[in-house]
Amino acid sequence: MPLIPFRASRSRATAVCAWAFFAICVWFTAWQEPLLEQRLFVLTLMLCVFGAALFVFTRMAFALVFSGGLFLLLRAITVLKEQYLESPLMPADFVYYVRSSLFETLRRYPNIYSVGLCVGIAVPVVLWLAWYCDRQLFLHLSKAPRALLRMGGIALCALVFWTCLLPTGPFEQVHARGAWEKMSDDADLTNFFVNLRDSSVHVPLAADDATAARDWQATATDLPAAIDPSHYPDIVQVLEESTFDPAPFEHCTVPECYLTMFKPDERTRGTGVMRVHTFGGGTWVSEFAALTGMPQDIFGPGGMYAPYVLAPHVGDSLPRLLKKLGYTTVAVYPTHGEFLNGRDAYKAYGVDQFFGAGELGLDDWDETDAQMFDAAKRVYDKLKKPGQPIFLMVLTINQHGPHDDPMSTLPKQFQNLLQGLPPATALNFDTYLQRLHDSDVAMKGLEHAFLDRQQPTVLVHFGDHQPSFDDLMRTLPRKLPPALVPYQDYLTYYMIKSNVPGAALPTYPMLDIAHLPGMVVKAAGLPLDSYFSALTSLRERCNGLYADCADKALVKSYYGWVFNRLRAYQ
Repeated sequence: MPLIPFRASRSRATAVCAWAFFAICVWFTAWQEPLLEQRLFVLTLMLCVFGAALFVFTRMAFALVFSGGLFLLLRAITVLKEQYLESPLMPADFVYYVRSSLFETLRRYPNIYSVGLCVGIAVPVVLWLAWYCDRQLFLHLSKAPRALLRMGGIALCALVFWTCLLPTGPFEQVHARGAWEKMSDDADLTNFFVNLRDSSVHVPLAADDATAARDWQATATDLPAAIDPSHYPDIVQVLEESTFDPAPFEHCTVPECYLTMFKPDERTRGTGVMRVHTFGGGTWVSEFAALTGMPQDIFGPGGMYAPYVLAPHVGDSLPRLLKKLGYTTVAVYPTHGEFLNGRDAYKAYGVDQFFGAGELGLDDWDETDAQMFDAAKRVYDKLKKPGQPIFLMVLTINQHGPHDDPMSTLPKQFQNLLQGLPPATALNFDTYLQRLHDSDVAMKGLEHAFLDRQQPTVLVHFGDHQPSFDDLMRTLPRKLPPALVPYQDYLTYYMIKSNVPGAALPTYPMLDIAHLPGMVVKAAGLPLDSYFSALTSLRERCNGLYADCADKALVKSYYGWVFNRLRAYQ
């Protein structure tokens, strides 16, 4: 009998400690989110997990420690990933890193390994103490009512949790943000849970195998058995961040709106309007399309997180084809490789060597195009071997927004350059034109370095998306053919040049960015495998379009061929 008061006292003390621990966890997790609605969102999810744990384990203190500790651990992992890998934690990480690069990451960052080891030891001990010192609930109920209560409680908590994750649910405002915000702001836990739904991926609806074979069997081909890469040209491909040709905009009539980098010359093999699949941000999805030949949006909302959820499943890509043909594949990046999973994504795309800002000795996010091109040339000179061609993918960052620095910071010739625009819009456009002038000069230097020489070379540059100009871009009038007006916010440019004479590439009213790698292969005169043969045929039969192709049945059969037969995405 004397043990009963002791057990009751121990149970009460355990409960008090558990509630205190849970409150601390709330403070260090939910209450670290920047906005009140985000705090309430994470707190509600914590309470749902607590409720579910309570009905599963029927121990109050254990449920508090378990649920609070789970969110605290999640927050700690988020902070560590932000600190060491410079990218937010996403649900896909728990699949991607465990399956592909967990041990490599731990090897590069031993501090993470040490923290993980300590957590692996401490967590079981704390949970065991909470279980041992707690008392079981609902024992006064008979077996059947107790089981019904537990199942009903679990179902209710799961339902509330699921409802909170609905974009049109009680936390609709939390969900109603752009992908860039969800991947770059400080609402770490909010973004993680929102991405549970956002990162869902599905392969597009495809025709049956027989239909796919009927439409695409003729494109099946093999690479030559004997390959001599010494005859293949180098390929330098430049993604120009947030860059578009300003000439079609009605207010852009001054000479600074007409730049050499957008004008064809005697070495131009192909150029024109390019349709991209993102606006105002999302460079990573343009990277995905320009390397894989697939626009991200055909995979559903999760496609917007391509470097995390799509990259690990890529089976075919431009770098993979070039590697088969004997190329060395290289990426030169203006940020650290860990940013938005860049290094691992490029590895999945088939790039052999990745040089981020750190390896290049540059300040990430602060490079001019000239600095990036000089760094790319240094990398090229270091890696180039006789008889072995190089594919060099270069990203710039100079045009990344915002474009609203004070007008006084611009050179005189770019101050108040465009007339007839509201002040904020004029400031953004003037700033864009000033940076574009620098890019134009740098591109001339890049052409000189790679095209004014004997080594056969294909040089490609293209815009990844339009900048938003603080949401003012959409209001700017422009002169476009009627067929392109519905796409006006998703139009940029591409330019393909070569120092080797060759036939002009086909032209289209609008080329989907997913067809850019096929155009590059054609400009280089390279043999095609079955994937690029089918992609080329789709471009020809759909007049440069991809999912927007007028023949929807043909697109469905194409999906059946490349996804079910060729396993371009697995």
